[in-house]
Amino acid sequence: MIDALFSSSNYVATKKMLDATALRAEAISSNIANISRPGYKRIDLAPGFESQMQAAVQNGDAESVASLKPTLAVDDNAVASQRDGNTVELEDEMLAMSENSMAHATETQLLTGAMLRLRLAITGRPS
Repeated sequence: MIDALFSSSNYVATKKMLDATALRAEAISSNIANISRPGYKRIDLAPGFESQMQAAVQNGDAESVASLKPTLAVDDNAVASQRDGNTVELEDEMLAMSENSMAHATETQLLTGAMLRLRLAITGRPS
């Protein structure tokens, strides 16, 4: 029973997305910290991660989801708006931070719900 909870593809995918959210938060922090550094290129999650995650979740195979590893890469879509070559825009980073925070909160709630169901099964009490 417990193994089924922790090895389900939904649980594993949520944990993996939480890893990706934490990594994206690091990228956003780095981007903001380097906003005035000439020539700095904006970084974000590697573009293929989300499509790989969707394909793995659709297959329903927890092992393929667990094998995915989110990584950071230079954002090739970011364009320098100033002459110094820096591709970071503060407004875009603040928006990304807000979206990332909401994603983190949602993922945390999903994992908390799974833990609360387990607690209810063990103790018979919801909290």
